[in-house]
Amino acid sequence: AGYRECVCVQVRMAAWDLSVSVEELGPDAPPLKISVTSDLHIGGVILKVVEKSQIKQDWSDHALWWEQKQQWLLKPSWTLDKCGIHADARLCLTPQHKPLRLLLPSGVTLRLRACFSSPVFRCVTGLCKLLNIRRPEELSLLWPVEEKKKKKDKDVEEELYDITLFRRVFICALAGIIPKLANGMPAFFAETPETEAVYKMLAVSQPAPAPETIAKLYRSTNITEKAHINSRWLDSSRSLLQQGVKENDKLLLRFKYYTFHDISPQADAVRLTQLYEQARWAILLEEIECTEEEMMVFAALQYHIGKVSLTEQFVASCPAMDDLDSALQCLEVKMEGESSADDMLETMTAPELHDYLKIFRPKRLTLKGYKQYWFTFKDTTISYFKSKEESCKEPIQQMNLKGCEVAPDVSVAGQKFCIRLLIPGPEGMNEVYLRCEHEQQYSRWMAACRLASKGKTLADSSFSSEVQSIQSFLAMQKTTPSTNAAQTDESINTHSLVSPRYQKKYKPKQLTPRILEAYQNVAQLSLTDAIQKFLQIWQALPDFGLSYIVVRFKGCRKDEVLGIANNRLIRIDLSVGDVVKTWRYNTMRQWNVNWDIKQVAIEFDGNVNIAFSCVTADCKIVHEYIGGYIFMSTRSREQSNTLNEELFHKLTGGHEAL
Repeated sequence: AGYRECVCVQVRMAAWDLSVSVEELGPDAPPLKISVTSDLHIGGVILKVVEKSQIKQDWSDHALWWEQKQQWLLKPSWTLDKCGIHADARLCLTPQHKPLRLLLPSGVTLRLRACFSSPVFRCVTGLCKLLNIRRPEELSLLWPVEEKKKKKDKDVEEELYDITLFRRVFICALAGIIPKLANGMPAFFAETPETEAVYKMLAVSQPAPAPETIAKLYRSTNITEKAHINSRWLDSSRSLLQQGVKENDKLLLRFKYYTFHDISPQADAVRLTQLYEQARWAILLEEIECTEEEMMVFAALQYHIGKVSLTEQFVASCPAMDDLDSALQCLEVKMEGESSADDMLETMTAPELHDYLKIFRPKRLTLKGYKQYWFTFKDTTISYFKSKEESCKEPIQQMNLKGCEVAPDVSVAGQKFCIRLLIPGPEGMNEVYLRCEHEQQYSRWMAACRLASKGKTLADSSFSSEVQSIQSFLAMQKTTPSTNAAQTDESINTHSLVSPRYQKKYKPKQLTPRILEAYQNVAQLSLTDAIQKFLQIWQALPDFGLSYIVVRFKGCRKDEVLGIANNRLIRIDLSVGDVVKTWRYNTMRQWNVNWDIKQVAIEFDGNVNIAFSCVTADCKIVHEYIGGYIFMSTRSREQSNTLNEELFHKLTGGHEAL
């Protein structure tokens, strides 16, 4: 027994050759062979390879990549035996940070160094820190759509801004310390006028694109094509190299989760600008539906932002002012909490709405229109009666709006103020239209419906601000008399401000007066206020924040669409595009993924269970979306400077969670 043990030790300690290629030696250089033993640690392997290469340079950013297993060996103290590495392993000593072409929402392409060895979540955090974008957890990376190049376009090169040439940028990124100037700009951008100009391009809105540029860009024409876009997101829990990203590849940096936490104009110049650019392109490329009147308001805001951006500088951030703002917000919260007994009593009795409205229930094979009834709105429920006098009796019907879909159906010019409700029922979604007499009535009832859909009552503190937001948006759609000079403004390029649908529908001379009329309502806004107003209207659109995936529900024979939002999942009939069912995250008990058959199963309150397989994307993407949105809901103001990466991976990583 003692002899056998001695032999085993000798066999285990025997030296053997390991092949390691070194990237610095060039792609055609043969791999270096080094003599190793199974108990040699990864750090020792790197040391032997460096010595044999005879290249004198800084190797601190290098690590070993195991080609067959597609994994990084990042724990220098682990032995070859513990890693499971044998003589047939093909290893490569390569830098962890490599150049990457990053296309931002504004259309600016930067060449910078990204971390190819850490999970994409941490890689994006590093990129955002470099670019001064706060809240990196809201963004992620995705592959661009493959463009079919025409013969005449083959020589056209994209404009590229290379910041890999600045050694200071790389050192700051490695250290994780990005020194900033008084205006919030990372210090390395101030090294030269050229780099400062690049930062200004990130923090200030770009000029309106030419109509030809809009026409050339990829546009999804239906919901299935929109669903295919979401199949291109990278896995947040795996590294770039593990997902086939090569040096100098192009990736898109985009806002993925539509829950924008703690936006501060003083600190978020780049974040606000890039968010505006993503919203603007979503409107121009018709990724999200909007009415003609809304399009004119969006066009007017773009025109105004474009004009103001030429003269107004991006918002400077002063640390002392940031501290003052923070102190004032804390004081405001404290004062809100110190309410009197009378205020508390008033709050305990939730307010109600009462009014005459008209209701319409669209049904097939019927031409019946709107009928007027007396409506009451209490808590999250709408009830209606034949008349005000009969409101003390049993209502004709009660509708609980918790979990419903709310959409505007408004034409200010036509004095049409309707609210479209899709209310969940046992057999699907019930469609109901409410018609208001005027915009004041509409603003109150629309605000109440929106809050009720989220499970909030009229007593909620956000009710009055919601009413004001709706009223200000309606005011923008009103046409106001404008001067003849404004009506004939030659500088406005109307076809750069509207989507292709309206470019085809109207000539520039027809669009110009309409856009300039809407412009009169926004002309006094500052640059920051105009951007925030644009984002506010964008977020109020019915389809805002919906990410689509084509799925096949268990027990069904046809494909359907799953819409994923920040607070709910939506089942959509692919053939007609109608919402069939809505499920809220706050009623979700658990969700699981069967990774073998690629099926997602979700359990909701009330013994409601759904299961589906994904058609246009990997089920990991759906799993990551749901877990990501739940992670976003855990953030609070107190935790604004900390990010629980471990929790994010637990919620989104699945069986590969770190």
